[in-house]
Amino acid sequence: MKLTKITNVPPIRKKLERENTEIVSVRTCNECKTNLILHKNWWLSFKGKQFYICTNCYKKRRLENHVKAGTAGPQRLAKYIGSSALDNYDAVIKGYVYVISNPAWEGWHKVGMAVDAWDRCASFQTSSPFRDYKLEYCKHFNDRRSAETEAHNLLLSLEIPRKGEWFKATAEQLKKHIQSIKGERHESIDIST
Repeated sequence: MKLTKITNVPPIRKKLERENTEIVSVRTCNECKTNLILHKNWWLSFKGKQFYICTNCYKKRRLENHVKAGTAGPQRLAKYIGSSALDNYDAVIKGYVYVISNPAWEGWHKVGMAVDAWDRCASFQTSSPFRDYKLEYCKHFNDRRSAETEAHNLLLSLEIPRKGEWFKATAEQLKKHIQSIKGERHESIDIST
């Protein structure tokens, strides 16, 4: 069977394509302000209702309505709690830049960020049967994300060997470099024990 390309596009379809282009270029989600792209994160059926909300926000609102109405089952309830906890975590800007070590990787230390450095270290313990991760140092910053980026860039400029967020340097060296970054205050952990 021979396939032929269809060249005649009905005028109604052309009109819809023009409308879709107009909608894509002009509209943003009323809640999260992302650009609305037809059939990817928004449906044409919403246009007549003046409902300019992306599918993610729409699903989130539906989930919230089920929880409020008491019709959310255990899976929906767990999904709601998880998404709202993640939203709350992402909303927190302040936090710590920390240095964590594990004797299994001698000489390597992780430089990361967290809202609570002690809780982050505890979460690492679940992946180690010996529970031997140690929080070497942490410093509090008003913007933990930019402070972590600044710390990583500083360590890269000093050409310290790196694998992801793990750096081959002593805890004292890393502590000294993190202390040089301007922050609110710092809390040291004794690393001599």
